[in-house]
Amino acid sequence: MNTVIAFVIIFGALVFFHEFGHLVFAKRAGMLCREFAIGFGPKVFSFRWNETLYTIRLLPFGGFVRVAGEDPELVEIKPGYNIGLLFNSEEKVTKIIVNNKSKYQNAKVIEVENIDLVHRLFISGYEQDEDVLQTFQVHEQAMLVVDDQETQIAPYNRQFASKTVTQRFLQIFAGPAMNFVLAFVLFIVLGSLVGTPVKEPILGELTTDGSAIDSGLKQGDRVLMIKDSKQTGWDEANVINNWDEMVDIIEISAKEPLQFLVNRNGEKLQFEVTPKPREMDGTGFIGVYPTVEKSVFGSIQYGFEQTYFWTKEIIFGLGKLITGQFTIDDLSGPVGIYSLTDQVAQSGIYNLIRWAALLSINLGIINLLPLPALDGGRLTFITIEAVRGKPIDPQKEGIVHFIGFALLMLLMLVVTWNDIQKYFL
Repeated sequence: MNTVIAFVIIFGALVFFHEFGHLVFAKRAGMLCREFAIGFGPKVFSFRWNETLYTIRLLPFGGFVRVAGEDPELVEIKPGYNIGLLFNSEEKVTKIIVNNKSKYQNAKVIEVENIDLVHRLFISGYEQDEDVLQTFQVHEQAMLVVDDQETQIAPYNRQFASKTVTQRFLQIFAGPAMNFVLAFVLFIVLGSLVGTPVKEPILGELTTDGSAIDSGLKQGDRVLMIKDSKQTGWDEANVINNWDEMVDIIEISAKEPLQFLVNRNGEKLQFEVTPKPREMDGTGFIGVYPTVEKSVFGSIQYGFEQTYFWTKEIIFGLGKLITGQFTIDDLSGPVGIYSLTDQVAQSGIYNLIRWAALLSINLGIINLLPLPALDGGRLTFITIEAVRGKPIDPQKEGIVHFIGFALLMLLMLVVTWNDIQKYFL
């Protein structure tokens, strides 16, 4: 149960921040945001505030911001339709009742002759048994009422397509960008809670599964030099200036004895340490954490460094997938992520925070890939529009995104099946 809660909270946070980025920049550009949703499927909870319907849906595997103009309008009113109209004090139409008109006794019922709810915002028509054509101005926030459900109309100036290339680009880019911001914040929180590693190679806590504790090394030892068994003396090449240099040597020396020269309370001591191989990748480790310190500036710096480091690592990993060094079997979908979240959750809250940050960076990078149906694919079309000076035919773009979405779903099914075989069969 704890894993389920952790999984839902982490996924919910990742999706919330991603979609919140889309929402904020859509509203800043003046776009009408019809719905902000966390999850897919049937609605579990919803409320409306400031033009937007906020919903939580049953399946916690994504979310969306529905911006006017990105999808076809649900209702199209044509000449000949009988509709009911309700007005405000300025005699502008505020509600257009498409059906169930008998429930609205005060509505003026007309047969539509002409209507434009996008550009000119007017309705013209005839009342029953009347020969005089009447024209009514429509309020820009008027509601269409269908089956007693209200949907705000979307004048062209509130639609996605009406905005500048820059506004549309930022609105789409803001989603993935917020995932990097979330990762940055989580790393700052982590640095504030557990401290940030100092650069000097000073040994912190020693773990019982490593070789450092058995060799005689102690917490607080400052590593001065490291050499392998082939070297007879110490020289400048053996000097250790920072923690990363020490780690690099240890990782390539699994099962190979190393000589450590350390400073312990002013006394120089020498120890032989043989790094053990990690089960995951065979790299060496001796079971020691770096010394940490707590400071606001250090936590912020740690947030930047970790976000940059893991962004770079994930991008390199994707590059290996393209070059064939990784295969599709190495990918994980929701099932695999759930299983890994279970393992991480058992190792403590700090590792869970780090795992959430890594997932957030991964989500941001994946969404920026120039693939149809992803944010990166949409950004590619906007970039092409900026270069050629005119947009690509929306129907052609829609077909590309549809095909891309279908292939993405196929990939997700394959990855999910691989996850099931890997973790549960």
